[in-house]
Amino acid sequence: MNDDHVEPSPYVAGLPFGRELPLPECVGWQTFPFAGEMTVRPLERPVLPEPPRHGEDGPESCDICRRADETYLWTDEYWRLSALEEPSGLPGTVLLWSREHHDLADLPAERAAEIGPMLQRAERAVSALGGIARVHISRWGDGAAHLHWWLFGRPEGMLQLRGSDMPLWGDALPALSAADWQASNKLIAAAMAEGGGTAHV
Repeated sequence: MNDDHVEPSPYVAGLPFGRELPLPECVGWQTFPFAGEMTVRPLERPVLPEPPRHGEDGPESCDICRRADETYLWTDEYWRLSALEEPSGLPGTVLLWSREHHDLADLPAERAAEIGPMLQRAERAVSALGGIARVHISRWGDGAAHLHWWLFGRPEGMLQLRGSDMPLWGDALPALSAADWQASNKLIAAAMAEGGGTAHV
């Protein structure tokens, strides 16, 4: 990144900064976790160039690269699976990381070919907890330059947790007990290890 002046794209330049925006349709969905009076936050002016993400300068600046395998739930030669640092309100919330410091755009072809099978394995491992209707998989990538996917287990029968608002529900629901969270992590790690690699919990 450099400090050169960057002009916003035509799309960004045309956004309604400082004007009141209508509430989006999702506010009326059964799956939306919040109720009551709400307004849309005013759009802030763009920050250009954008500040670097964590690890943007390479593996030497990346905490994910420096983490020992023993701090993950499961690892193999090319991939690692971690839990959240603390329990959330959802069972089976994990992150799948590439071992090497890449983002999706520069991931070597051999690793890119493994993405589908690895996400499938991780989804099956979360489902192995039992009582999981669906596993939602998300990738944002705005916080860290190290490739990772989020996987969220939706509890069976909890139709209100369907769809894109599920991570918000995870923040709103009571957190799992430490014992239940550790037991879930152990089951997920063991399920991953059935297909190879090493469980660390």
